[in-house]
Amino acid sequence: MNFVDILCPSCALFLDFDGTLVDLADQPEAVIVPSGLIGTLHTLTDYLDGALALISGRPIEQIDSFLKPLRLPVAGVHGTERRSAGGDIALLATHPLQRVEEAAAALASRYPLLRLENKRGSLALHYRQAPELETLCLQTMQAAVEESPGLTLLRGKMVVEAKPGGASKGHAIEAFLQEPPFAGRTPVFVGDDFTDEVGFATVQRLRGLGVKVGEGPSVARHRLESPAALRYQLQAAAAGQTGKVSA
Repeated sequence: MNFVDILCPSCALFLDFDGTLVDLADQPEAVIVPSGLIGTLHTLTDYLDGALALISGRPIEQIDSFLKPLRLPVAGVHGTERRSAGGDIALLATHPLQRVEEAAAALASRYPLLRLENKRGSLALHYRQAPELETLCLQTMQAAVEESPGLTLLRGKMVVEAKPGGASKGHAIEAFLQEPPFAGRTPVFVGDDFTDEVGFATVQRLRGLGVKVGEGPSVARHRLESPAALRYQLQAAAAGQTGKVSA
């Protein structure tokens, strides 16, 4: 797949962050933003007249800290929070997490390699350092979510997360497409995880393009082998606009 051929001035580009733009790390704070990526995103934002947004499970403030000084439109926590191109913040209603927090904390106290991550309106339980606990983590979180009205369970790569039922990356993309500069454009969404499947389905329903990064089954009709391959393609697309390859 060649991004130079896919990405046109009338596209709206939506990008996941972890496992898509950057390689996954053992801990969420340990990811590394490769040299040149911020410049590439800046160039592509200009090329698309601002129609480039990140669609992530991370809070907006974390995305900003990794990409500073770049400040892009972002949907954070799977769409629970969203910052428009104009800088306006939209927040979805959240629901009590007490039962989920109690269950996840009790499990983490028994297994120190588990990691809890509290976000606005959601709680993620990471088991990347203890993959043998996947079934136990899933069962524990599922039972707690079933006792917590308004919440739903979301599975990802070595993580299970309780989040508001109305939040999804697909809904976040649709919200962006109702606003300038995204409105009227062909949506392209690139992601890597189970959590991105609804985004792929959404853009393809809207006659756009879904691009899956990495292995595994997916509804996306296009695929790239790794975050490094995506970064290369994005850099090539940016270089096509500037006439030079980024360092």
